[in-house]
Amino acid sequence: MSFTFIQNFVSWLGEQANSTAQDAALSILAAGPIPKHIAFVMDGNRRYARQNHKAIQEGHADGYVALRRMLEICLKLNVRCVSAYAFSIENFKRSKEEVDALMDLAESKLLELCDKGSLLEEYGVRLNVLGRTELFPQRVQDAVRKAEDVSRHNNRAILNLCMPYTARDEITTAVESTVRDALQERRDPRTISEDDIEGHLMTSLGGSPPLDILIRTSGVRRLSDFLLWQCCEDTQLQFSSTYWPNFGLWDLVPIILDYQRKALSSSTSSPKLHAASDSSDFSASNIEY
Repeated sequence: MSFTFIQNFVSWLGEQANSTAQDAALSILAAGPIPKHIAFVMDGNRRYARQNHKAIQEGHADGYVALRRMLEICLKLNVRCVSAYAFSIENFKRSKEEVDALMDLAESKLLELCDKGSLLEEYGVRLNVLGRTELFPQRVQDAVRKAEDVSRHNNRAILNLCMPYTARDEITTAVESTVRDALQERRDPRTISEDDIEGHLMTSLGGSPPLDILIRTSGVRRLSDFLLWQCCEDTQLQFSSTYWPNFGLWDLVPIILDYQRKALSSSTSSPKLHAASDSSDFSASNIEY
């Protein structure tokens, strides 16, 4: 029996044990309250690449693998909606080489999502690309439309890919649309409410439920202009030191358990789940921007 065979067999056993452990963890988590909407600030791709002596483009590609992995985990937990900060409008200011590589990655992965047997088809996920897609090259815009069209009738879950996106732009656009509608309806502008504006947010138009948890990886503790309206009240903000390409189930488990602990404790006093109040928790009011 060759050493290579033994090595491969031991590796296979390790993978099977890890898979069994992951399935057990998912079953345990699924027994408690599950958030309906989780958002990710996928931070740390470039630092991960430098740490592992990879090209920046490889770091972003590995980041997509992590997104696919986390999306599947969330879907297995019956999370209704996943939002991912894939590309900020500000990212267009990066080097042309990096932006071009990101556009190539976006196009190829969007088209991959259109393939038969993809996660979108397997789990009945509708894709929403939220942001100023008109800023993308035409080839990426075409891929966006194709991926959204293919998944349009899926209704079991939602994936929001926010790109190119900033919360300030989303809020500005929502206010503009709300005022425009009020003028067309000959309504008194003074009757415009927060609910009217919220109804015009990109997430609301896409059918997303309220945001329960926002997770940022890589150890950075700021929101970076992501879903600022949506996370202003009852959202739990969680920060992980793990770089996004390495983020996995075992990083998510304590976050979900923390959510469940607060959900169960708050159910006795309030129907709403409030943001954390102890020293290890964060709310929108104490984040450094």
